[in-house]
Amino acid sequence: MQFPIWVLNLVLICSFLSQFSESVESSPPQAPICSEEDRASLLSFKASISQDTTDTLSSWTGRDCCDGGWEGVECNPSTGRVNVLQIQRPGRDSDTYMKGTLSPSLGNLHFLEVMVISGMKHITGPIPASFSNLTHLTQLVLEDNSLGGYIPPSLGRLSLLQSLSLSGNHLKGQIPPTIGSLRNLVQVNLARNSLAGPIPLSFKTLRNLQYLDLSYNLLSGPIPDFVGEFQNLTYIDLSYNLLIGKIPISLFNLVNLLDLSLSYNKLTGYIPDQVGSLKSLTSLQLSGNQLTGHVPLSISRLQNLWYLNVSRNGLSDPLPAIPSKGIPALLSIDLSYNNLSLGSVPDWIRSKQLKDVHLAGCKLKGDLPHFIRPNSLSSIDLSDNYLVGGISNFFTNMSSLQKVKLSNNQLRCDISGLKLPSELSSVDLHTNLLGGSLSTIINNMTSSSLEVIDVSNNFISGHIPEFAEGSGLKVLNLGSNNISGPIPVSISNLIELKRLDISRNHIMGSIPSSLGQLLKLQWLDVSINGLTGQIPGSLSHITNLRHASFRANRLCGEIPQTRPFNIFPPVAYAHNLCLCGKPLQQCKGKNQGRISQ
Repeated sequence: MQFPIWVLNLVLICSFLSQFSESVESSPPQAPICSEEDRASLLSFKASISQDTTDTLSSWTGRDCCDGGWEGVECNPSTGRVNVLQIQRPGRDSDTYMKGTLSPSLGNLHFLEVMVISGMKHITGPIPASFSNLTHLTQLVLEDNSLGGYIPPSLGRLSLLQSLSLSGNHLKGQIPPTIGSLRNLVQVNLARNSLAGPIPLSFKTLRNLQYLDLSYNLLSGPIPDFVGEFQNLTYIDLSYNLLIGKIPISLFNLVNLLDLSLSYNKLTGYIPDQVGSLKSLTSLQLSGNQLTGHVPLSISRLQNLWYLNVSRNGLSDPLPAIPSKGIPALLSIDLSYNNLSLGSVPDWIRSKQLKDVHLAGCKLKGDLPHFIRPNSLSSIDLSDNYLVGGISNFFTNMSSLQKVKLSNNQLRCDISGLKLPSELSSVDLHTNLLGGSLSTIINNMTSSSLEVIDVSNNFISGHIPEFAEGSGLKVLNLGSNNISGPIPVSISNLIELKRLDISRNHIMGSIPSSLGQLLKLQWLDVSINGLTGQIPGSLSHITNLRHASFRANRLCGEIPQTRPFNIFPPVAYAHNLCLCGKPLQQCKGKNQGRISQ
């Protein structure tokens, strides 16, 4: 039986179509290339950046901004529309930045869900009002740039926004009440700007808020009661503003709160006893206000609190008698500069395994305290008290100690035999009754981790020791002692030094030219000694110097005629033998043209 030719052709055609259909179905779908409108918006932003040391924008080439090659740009694979723009400075590299402005064209990325442009430092100008067109936006992060002007009220139209961070810029004016319309907000960070006025009443509607940081601004008025209604809040930082009034009792209803910082405002009244209700609290910072009354005993109920700072207020005695099992997680406590007359360090502080103990200006008396668990201590500040006796045994077993401040007491010790903990980075013993020489503090065995030494205003004698290579010292203050001898040439080994004060001693000889190798030096005071000779011309290499004083020595000759030495005030060179040249009188025998350089 023969089939007609047309039947055979039909079978072949159907077979071919079936195979073609299978091959099409088995091949992956092609992602659409990016929208031309989105590409044009991105390139307009690129054109508004005049300098890019991050090299991010150099990858923005070609027709398809969605092919993965445009760094920081992501697209929805099904639509080809840009939905993420994320440009961040890697780490804290100070040489990495962008310079320019935010192009209003970014407001044309209508499908954008995430915009992060942060850490660029030199992106200036305003936040474009056109950003209010980005109605799909859930995250707007423009922190740590140099943006100025006002926060656009029109941002209140971004109804899907969950995270708003504009911190670390130069924004001014009031916080727009329209931000209160963004009821999906979970995080608000407007810290480190120059925002003024009150916290908007419209914020009352932000019931989903978990994170609120308005610190380091110029905000005024009281803390609104409604903040205590944000039951999801875990973090509040309103520090370094001009807020007034009492701490609202309502804040202590926030059972999920982990971190509460209200430091450095103008808050008055008592610390409410209800603070003990914050069962989740890990950090409480109320320093630098005008709080009075007592530290409430209820803080002993805070099982998770590890950081407590109520310093620089008007709190008075008595301190609560914290039970041995009270505040079990406490690691850091600061009660400094209140109206406390402790007399001695309370037993509950001495016996805890603390990391930081700061009790400056608490009217402590007698010998230095004995801590029962000294090996955990990292930072101690007992300055501005009435402590007496020696310090040679104080550092025993303080193997983790990094910073110690015992200044402005009446401590007596021959520091020639003083052994400092090996991990110490900062030691401040100024204004005591210390004697002896510096030989055991500064020698070839001095730890490279030691960055600050201040033993000024004591009775230390002997010579300035030689300095070994590899020193990490940044601050050396030996002023107002009985030190004699020369400035060692090896001072050039202190290549990290930023501040040097050897004033009011009996130091003789000339200023070594090697001092000019300390290129990071910002403060230099050699005044009121017996130095002779000239001010070395090598010091002109220290271009970062902000303060210098050579007064009341026996120096002679021409002052280095380079900035900043020729523009320091005349008092910096007064009472020497025969210094001349700007800013003093012209040197004799010098022609006017040379002097005017």
